[in-house]
Amino acid sequence: MPSELHANPRQPEDGALEDAVDQAIAACGGDLRATIRALIVANDYLETEVTELMKAVSHAYTRGRFHSYSG
Repeated sequence: MPSELHANPRQPEDGALEDAVDQAIAACGGDLRATIRALIVANDYLETEVTELMKAVSHAYTRGRFHSYSG
């Protein structure tokens, strides 16, 4: 496994991560391809949500609803 995958401080502990992997595989009936497919679909959905939220925040800034922090 590449070391950059372990560099993220927000990742769960190894045991919790392994439990989550086991749960994802079990939810897909042990089919690893189905598990990967489901994770890709979920990731795409979340990326779309983030994009939409970023657009909404951007529009709010342009309409003066939010002000950037000036320190």
